[in-house]
Amino acid sequence: MMLEARDLALGERLRGVSARIEAGGITAICGPNGAGKSTLVRLLAGVIAPSGGEALLDGRNVHTMHPRTRARSLGYLPQEPKIAWDLSVRNLVSLGRLAHGDAREEPVEAALAAMGLEGFANRPVSTLSGGERARALLARVIAGEPRFILADEPFAALDLAYQASLARHLRVQAEERGRGVAVVVHDLTLAHRLADRVVLLHEGALYAQGTPEEVLAPGNLHAVFGIEAEWLGDARARVLSLR
Repeated sequence: MMLEARDLALGERLRGVSARIEAGGITAICGPNGAGKSTLVRLLAGVIAPSGGEALLDGRNVHTMHPRTRARSLGYLPQEPKIAWDLSVRNLVSLGRLAHGDAREEPVEAALAAMGLEGFANRPVSTLSGGERARALLARVIAGEPRFILADEPFAALDLAYQASLARHLRVQAEERGRGVAVVVHDLTLAHRLADRVVLLHEGALYAQGTPEEVLAPGNLHAVFGIEAEWLGDARARVLSLR
């Protein structure tokens, strides 16, 4: 399974980006503010239409798919998701089944368990902490059993413990469930540890894509972010040190 951007463009916000999101792995989408990260994710999810190029799911144009078919395959978590009503956590997660037109309990319970939310199922969403709320929103996406998960800055405003927990949950979705996971990440250290692949954007264009070691090399960081930095530590615990 493959989700692919092929020369995707949206005015000046994104210019001819070609990149791929592979099933069974995690892809981090990185770049400075205004680089086009959120735009790329929204185009891949079919939320907005491109001015040029295509988003392809196993060769099928995402934007010509029936909305329900697309929603079953692509689970999208926006940067600032809104919850209109103070639902229970279980009812919030159940909304992930809307694209399937059913109320099956098994995927909902599995999503709650995947995010460690069994004990929160009957609590109103308004009583959750920021980290718990983030997990509940991701559980809603997982309950839809998508082939790909596209999350825009899911780690934002989370403390280190919740970041680590969310990273573990995303890894399970990729490795054990075989889903493709793409996340917009600002923290380059987190991206290096989390991702199998990195897509690096700069000024609306693709600058590099590949392994974290290749893409987040000091030379690329200098060119894109204007920083002098080096990676310290071994491969499992890299830390970015600014000079």
